[in-house]
Amino acid sequence: MARHLTLEEAERICRRHALPLTIQRRMILEGLVPRTDHPTADQILADVRERAPEISRTTVYRVLEAFVQIGVARKVCHPGAAARYEIVRDRHHHLVCLVCGRMTDFEDPRLDRLPLPDSNAHGFKVNDYSIQFRGICAGCAQTAGASGPVATAKRKRGGKQADRERGSG
Repeated sequence: MARHLTLEEAERICRRHALPLTIQRRMILEGLVPRTDHPTADQILADVRERAPEISRTTVYRVLEAFVQIGVARKVCHPGAAARYEIVRDRHHHLVCLVCGRMTDFEDPRLDRLPLPDSNAHGFKVNDYSIQFRGICAGCAQTAGASGPVATAKRKRGGKQADRERGSG
């Protein structure tokens, strides 16, 4: 399983990049560090507002982007969904359910050894990569049963995924 940064490690990275740990930044960091579910900014906002109702959505988005810029957090995106964040140190990949939108960490050393493509022809330097496998999680496959999981995924995707992105899933 991917090793997550501890709060202390994340704080050290912030200090090394001269990013002061304001009360708001610390609260967002404390909200992000223990999570392994790849929360959206709005889910982090909901968590932080339980302790600080006055914090704004803009502040949370701005702080998360600052954490991404200095390498404390990673932004993980998948088509048709809100950006999600994680605070993971080791390279890993993701399994993404097309029905419920759940994103799960996935590790396979063979994927970590893939040769990087020659990007000189495109003038693009690849620094890192993460692979996403899209399909249907066990829970959604069980719910879909024999009615055809791909068709069910397309029907359900809007409702369940939209609910999850709003933080009510």
